[in-house]
Amino acid sequence: MSGLNLAQLQAVHYTEGPCLVLAGAGSGKTRVITHKIARLIETGLAPRRIAAITFTNKAAAEMRERAAGLIGRQAKDVLVCTFHALGVRMVREDGHVLGLKPSFSILDQDDVTGILKDCAGGTTDLATARQWQWTISNWKNQGWDARKALAIAKDDHERSIALIMQRYEERLSAYQSVDFDDLIGMPMRLLRHHPEVREKWQRLLGHVLVDEYQDTNATQYELLKYLVGERARFTAVGDDDQSIYGWRGATLDNLKKLPQDFPQLKVIKLEQNYRSTSAILRAANNVIGLNPKLFPKTLFSELGEGEPVRVVDCDNEEHEAERAVARIQGLRAASNPPPAWKDFAILYRANHQAKPFEKALRKANIPYKVSGGTSFFDRAEIKDLCAWFRLWINNDDDPAFLRAVTSPRRGVGHTTLGALGEFATQHKQSMFGALFNAMLPAVIPKRGLEGLLEFGRTINDLEHRARHTHGAENARAFLADWLKEIGYEQHLYDGEDSEKVAAARWSNVLEFCDWMAQRAGGQVEEGTGLQSETKSLLEVAQTIALLSTISEREQEQDMVVLSTLHASKGLEWPHVILAGVTEGMLPFKLDDDEGRQQKVADDVAARLQEERRLMYVGITRAQRTLAVSWTKKRKKGREMVACQPSRFIAEMKLDAATARENPRDKLRQLREEFARKAQAAAATPD
Repeated sequence: MSGLNLAQLQAVHYTEGPCLVLAGAGSGKTRVITHKIARLIETGLAPRRIAAITFTNKAAAEMRERAAGLIGRQAKDVLVCTFHALGVRMVREDGHVLGLKPSFSILDQDDVTGILKDCAGGTTDLATARQWQWTISNWKNQGWDARKALAIAKDDHERSIALIMQRYEERLSAYQSVDFDDLIGMPMRLLRHHPEVREKWQRLLGHVLVDEYQDTNATQYELLKYLVGERARFTAVGDDDQSIYGWRGATLDNLKKLPQDFPQLKVIKLEQNYRSTSAILRAANNVIGLNPKLFPKTLFSELGEGEPVRVVDCDNEEHEAERAVARIQGLRAASNPPPAWKDFAILYRANHQAKPFEKALRKANIPYKVSGGTSFFDRAEIKDLCAWFRLWINNDDDPAFLRAVTSPRRGVGHTTLGALGEFATQHKQSMFGALFNAMLPAVIPKRGLEGLLEFGRTINDLEHRARHTHGAENARAFLADWLKEIGYEQHLYDGEDSEKVAAARWSNVLEFCDWMAQRAGGQVEEGTGLQSETKSLLEVAQTIALLSTISEREQEQDMVVLSTLHASKGLEWPHVILAGVTEGMLPFKLDDDEGRQQKVADDVAARLQEERRLMYVGITRAQRTLAVSWTKKRKKGREMVACQPSRFIAEMKLDAATARENPRDKLRQLREEFARKAQAAAATPD
């Protein structure tokens, strides 16, 4: 426990009851969670009875690694996972009481929109289906089903979506499938309505730790309450000042409810920041101080005053990007050795703001990466293979069936599939189950029938082999043989005009198979040397839908990072530029036609408070220097519109004499630095 401050020690040692740790930005919350896990084990709680719940796979991987560094092999038995991964485990073990088989499928966003379009007769456009999906997801996050949504619908529009939701629920039941929201809602219903399941999980988990508690939605809070029961042995770690996900259901009500639902709650504040200088924290405290407080706190730092926070005013977005590049070059030139490229981040409110910065960085030959790009699992070739895996796991998964049977095609056309779909519906079977119905030959022509039956036999054979394939080398050999058998490489080359594109897609497939094989062989956790148990290929396939990237930890590359403010949460950089900080962008002003977001957050004051928290998150990403830039004009469609600096800039209460960055001074410093280097080079003997 050496190295922990007094408040951290208090949080770690309080294990008797419910505990809320208000962890300010950069205050060492992960350190507190991992040390508390060690403390719980020290006091006699078995590691397998401790659960640490996070929001991302990356956060879970980091916590696992740090816990292993602290407590060694015992960390392997601690349940460190996301809310959704815990939900999968609970539904796999106990979902049968809700009529769900252990081999259910987890649908991704594309599957869901496809089913919703089908529920409306297939005539709906993608944008409308996505709006329905957003609304249904929001209802599910509040704990509603279609029946409740229909009962409290405000108007005809909401009633029509509730009816779509009803059909959607019927389809999911028929497909033995769930969506991501169900992975929270179903466990909550299991615990609420089935005492024997509730008692089992409360017995199993002796202490539950929840990271980023301020990001929980209403359903996740109910799930937590049922998991901990009356004994209420839990630790919620979060920061009300960093709650920035209201648009996806996260609610600060969960923080308000804790003292009401758990009167014995102990509240501990972590206010010492180990990340930023005093100048940066003062600006952050000034901004967030204007929001109403659930639990007042003020961050402080012992890292010294540091550089003043700078404000950079620019003519337009191109000028802003040029000045950002000049600032990066100036900071590098002024230090010996210069900071690495990865020490710099440019943060903005919306994805489209990245383009001018990309252009300026390319022009200056500065390496960069845009955070939050296309997920590996969003690529068509990976979705194809995942459809096969889903069908191995759950033969009733019709969306997976339709994708797998046509990737690659095997003489089965849309007419044949349409006839099969109608036949399956009439006989109340899944499409895969209908393949083996004795009456099917009467409605499907011989050629199409042969292709379907061959596909059915292939799936059954592959599922059996995958179930009995363990270890990395066996899995690698199995996957290679399978891809060869179905001719997938040729399928990719046949479908692309460019050989180069086809080769890149095939390379993605090989990378994916290697990743699958590694997991079947059991992974060695970075920095710990601990290896998880080997799994069958079928067990690995069951977890794929939960993972959003090909690796849980991105390879760190020496590049300037471009990122949205939302994606930057939890990260930090020595040098940060907050860009596009204008009224209408940050705080963001919704256009009148953006009804979806307007409905989610129609309270103007609440929306402004969340935008202020977003600004606070951006400021507190910076360790040593922070520049805040705004433009006098910006593009909106084809027009240039006048802009005003964001109110948040004034709220930082910066010293006017030091805040405004003078580009001429920066240019002079650069010239002086280059002149010094030239002199030093000339004075150095050959």
